Amino acid sequence: MKEIYKYLLGLVAVIAIVFGFVQYQLHSTEKAVQNYLLENEGLSAMNIETEPFIANLAGDKNWMVSVKVDDDAKTYSYFLNNKGNVVLESYVENGVVKVVNQVMN
Repeated sequence: MKEIYKYLLGLVAVIAIVFGFVQYQLHSTEKAVQNYLLENEGLSAMNIETEPFIANLAGDKNWMVSVKVDDDAKTYSYFLNNKGNVVLESYVENGVVKVVNQVMN
């Protein structure tokens, strides 16, 4: 019976570690994108709406942030590359996705 508890505790620990890693990646990517938009683009925090998501793409593109700016019909998708730079991956305009993959900083 004690072995079952050990395996169960180990399983719970692994699940918690994976969940924590995913949350950390999403949160750190969102914060980096927000900082870029506030400092480099001169936007106000009240004018942007961000939503981190898992994109199911390879490598760094897996952790992305969707950005909606007030008074702009486009929805932008950003990610952090392996050098820590914010990259504009794509934007959606009138239902059409345009892939950019432009390093912003």
